Amino acid sequence: MTKKLNQILDDQNIQYVNRTKNSYRKHNLATKVMPGGNTRTTQWMEPYPFFAENAEGMYINDIDGNHYLDFMLNATTLILGHAHPDIVKTLTQQIQDGTVYSVPTDGQSKLADILVERVPSFEKVRFTNSGTEATMMAIMAARSFTKKTKIAKFEGGYHGTHDHVSVSVYPKKEDLNTETHPGVPEYSYQPKSILEDVIVLPYNDIEKSKELIHKFKDDLSCIIMEPIISNFGYLPLDLEFIKFIREITEELGIVLIFDEIQSFRVSSGGAQESFGVTPDMTTLGKIIGGGLPVGAFGGKDEIMELFDPTSSNYDIAHAGTFNGNPLTMEAGVTVMENLTSNNFEKMNHLGDSLRSKLSSVFNEINLDVQVTGYGSLFGINFNKNKIKDYRSFLNNNSDMTKILFSYLRNKGILLQLKNAGALNILMTEKEIDYLVDSTREISSEMKDTLDE
Repeated sequence: MTKKLNQILDDQNIQYVNRTKNSYRKHNLATKVMPGGNTRTTQWMEPYPFFAENAEGMYINDIDGNHYLDFMLNATTLILGHAHPDIVKTLTQQIQDGTVYSVPTDGQSKLADILVERVPSFEKVRFTNSGTEATMMAIMAARSFTKKTKIAKFEGGYHGTHDHVSVSVYPKKEDLNTETHPGVPEYSYQPKSILEDVIVLPYNDIEKSKELIHKFKDDLSCIIMEPIISNFGYLPLDLEFIKFIREITEELGIVLIFDEIQSFRVSSGGAQESFGVTPDMTTLGKIIGGGLPVGAFGGKDEIMELFDPTSSNYDIAHAGTFNGNPLTMEAGVTVMENLTSNNFEKMNHLGDSLRSKLSSVFNEINLDVQVTGYGSLFGINFNKNKIKDYRSFLNNNSDMTKILFSYLRNKGILLQLKNAGALNILMTEKEIDYLVDSTREISSEMKDTLDE
């Protein structure tokens, strides 16, 4: 970081510290009982996270009286906004009826009905409590169905934190091999066998992916992928590449799993509906729980039959004390009922407007930035090269990324740390313009510094 850019960041952090003194005290107390002062790594931000007091609609209010226009939306979850009246009413009623039981409730069936109707790949579905569990169970099903043990994922693809997807998720540039495979372990002391069991493919590279898939086809049970890459500022994959992956997996009898835990919000049926490509299985989470912990996985009946205790093909016991808990199921139904085609159209139109306006700002001030995203998702990347995969994304300027995040936070705008975010059904051009104008202010300052 140049001296002047460093000064800009220092100034922003000083402002933040001055306006979040109660959060600073709370954070210090929290570090005495939790490592890092939190129980979720993604809650961390430099120099420390602010603590929420409450939230409503588009805004989070912290314990120091600061208000934040929320584009983070708890990692894209809160598509109806915070404390939506219909969600509050639904949860209040369910709490009075009971929070959880050892037997099913109608809420499971109601939400399952909606999802099977909307998601092209769903013939049957089961619920979990997180996206991590959903991808883990989908992979387990693919292995059982194909009677093969290896899986393939993509470099830079995030699918939760279980061992077999925790390969080549955030590798540092200096740790990368010449080729994507073999991959890079995400955590210290992962079993070495993981690198043999997980084949790491390059995004948007048909020839190299084809070579690796054919090399391991006899042992490859599934390929798991996001059609819109959350780690790269919500970059939609090249449609030609998605279709290639669908065709080669069908040809070789490999289960294709779409991780739509974040991209499900781009249309009624998710990215698979928007792109016209139907996988064998899909994992969901985030928006389908109405703000409560949730995950789901589903797909073809012949695969999901492996979970049916009444079937002769039953092979996988899938327990979970809080799977399909009544609060989550009822809240999920309420969310789905509110997500009409008009709401999807409105959010996606607003997303197009936001990305266009941001691109115009950076062109206007002649700053190298890639604005990525799709539908109601967006990302701001300080990168002079076209982003097409993990290695090109790694060229993002991390210093300018930090400055933009810190500046917007002081302006009362909350993005993800990589300056990505999402819209909800309440947002309008007014909120979009505030983000765009604030981005122009700090980006112009950074550009002037670079030109000196």
